[in-house]
Amino acid sequence: MEDDVWPGHRVIVMAGVTVGRGSVVGAGAVVTKDIPPYSLAAGNPAVVKKNLPEG
Repeated sequence: MEDDVWPGHRVIVMAGVTVGRGSVVGAGAVVTKDIPPYSLAAGNPAVVKKNLPEG
């Protein structure tokens, strides 16, 4: 996980996967692929639901 990431409760991030700076990952998500910076991701498997503004 890069800086300023907000993971929800019981998030699982698989080995070798990167969660980009400033992203938010919803509770219970299973992250199996890289999440780009400033994204909102959720689900099992986690998918990007929305792009967030930088800063």
